Amino acid sequence: MSLTSKLLATLAAAAFATTAMAQETITLEDAYARSAGKTAKAGAAFMVIQNTGEADDRLVRAESEAAARVELHTHLIDANGVAQMTHVEEGFVIPAGGAHALKRGGDHVMFMGLVAPFEHGATVPVTLVFEKAGEVEIDVPVDLERKDMGAHSN
Repeated sequence: MSLTSKLLATLAAAAFATTAMAQETITLEDAYARSAGKTAKAGAAFMVIQNTGEADDRLVRAESEAAARVELHTHLIDANGVAQMTHVEEGFVIPAGGAHALKRGGDHVMFMGLVAPFEHGATVPVTLVFEKAGEVEIDVPVDLERKDMGAHSN
């Protein structure tokens, strides 16, 4: 093995180890997805994202083949007191040693142009992309009957 090959192998191993360690700092709890029903064109996913690392991280993007578009959204109240959903391009900070809840009426993952209806009991594959931790894949269970906010309430 040449010196260049050894160096590239060492760099690749170091990059893999760094990514693996970073991904271990992010955990996802109490995830679920829902839509308004079988004819809904949109749906949303909610969860609590924990960061056990020593540095803040940021959820910058979500991806899924379940919809034509997937965005990070939040609800903002306008001057008339009307709540409107808006795309949060900069994503959500996940504080070091803390958590950030994606919950109904607040921050969430938005699925627009559903490929198929969200059916109760099915799962939605989602890849969450973090600034430091990289990609974290999760199968989010669809729960169309859930009424309480569980761990998502403050």
